Amino acid sequence: MPKTPIDRLQPGVFISLTEVGWIRHPFMFNEFRLASDKQIQALKAMGLSEIVWDPARSTAEPLPEAAAASEEDFGSLALSGMLDEKKLRIARVRQRREQFARREREYEKDAAAAGEILKTIAGRPNDMHPQARSLVGRIVGGLIGAESDIIQLVNSKSKDAGLAFHSMNVMVLSLLLGKAMGLGEEELKALGLGALLHDVGKSEVPPRILRATHRTPPEEEFYRAHVGYGIKAVAGVRDLPLPVKNVIACHHEHFDGSGFPNKLAGEKIPRLARLVAIANRYDNLCNPFDLKLAKTPAEAIGQLFKNEAARFQPEALQLFVKTLGVYPPGSFVALSNGAVGLVIEANSRDLLRPTLMLHDPDVPRAEAILLDLSDTDLRIASAVSPAALPVAVVEYLAPRGRIDYFVEGAG
Repeated sequence: MPKTPIDRLQPGVFISLTEVGWIRHPFMFNEFRLASDKQIQALKAMGLSEIVWDPARSTAEPLPEAAAASEEDFGSLALSGMLDEKKLRIARVRQRREQFARREREYEKDAAAAGEILKTIAGRPNDMHPQARSLVGRIVGGLIGAESDIIQLVNSKSKDAGLAFHSMNVMVLSLLLGKAMGLGEEELKALGLGALLHDVGKSEVPPRILRATHRTPPEEEFYRAHVGYGIKAVAGVRDLPLPVKNVIACHHEHFDGSGFPNKLAGEKIPRLARLVAIANRYDNLCNPFDLKLAKTPAEAIGQLFKNEAARFQPEALQLFVKTLGVYPPGSFVALSNGAVGLVIEANSRDLLRPTLMLHDPDVPRAEAILLDLSDTDLRIASAVSPAALPVAVVEYLAPRGRIDYFVEGAG
């Protein structure tokens, strides 16, 4: 690409600072289209005499030599301000990673507590019930401000997920949906408790049948019996609210009447069970027993909305998609400029323009770029399976640099 003197730059010229290196300049990207005189003053303050530019990606050409006017140099002030902005971006990335790590530890601790409840509630129902209520209450209280991290944790695949993590995932997803639908605190607690216990009956079903991708008719009948086993498991719990029992009994009922065990349809399905049905299906798509069959979050949303919408209450499904986003946190995406990013926050005002963490090998991982797509003219070209990306890219973007979140063959 050709070079041009710094004095001839103007907004609209697309420049490349790759030769300079990301550490040595204050801008977000190594390559970008100039948008303001402030950026040009900052380039001048860096002491550069000329710069690489790309005619094909420019919307304006460098100024003619005679048009390069002399004026007062404000470059030092502009450069100082942009360096301060860069420091703030770096601090934000560090804070984001530390916050996610803290929430991940809390999530794992809560999942362990959920596992203990599910294992022992049938034998010690009235000991475990208060512990279950306490766990749900704590999570209901911690939802505000944590939505994006929670969704990303659900989408962070683990080879050792098991029933406890599935129950946790379904519980928090159900609660996010319930909150979006305007449920009150007591209803949210009943929703969370029902979601936590929805699969408690699976302990009576052989693992071979649970994990099977294809079942014989007798095996399918045995699998479906987990609903009845679940009701039996909580039969000894004193004062268990009816809506909680109905979540256990009806979380596989479909809005079009095609579900089980009673083929209930529409409004006949208890309200809270309709919400848990959506969360349960989403998590089963993202985190199946065989993770080689796992859908990306965006693929799971697409399947629910495009292929399975008849199974679910329309208003609830629409709110679920709005809450998670078309590209939910935890989704790897390719951008229109070829860059790859990880969605870290949905944008409820524009579902196609979430906030991303971008991969850039020239930028240290601890200083990764956070980009709100609503502030740029870039767009998401497609969702990408982590299995299709180089390991170095996934490790760079993974919340704690841990590749074990993502499993080869997932897609």
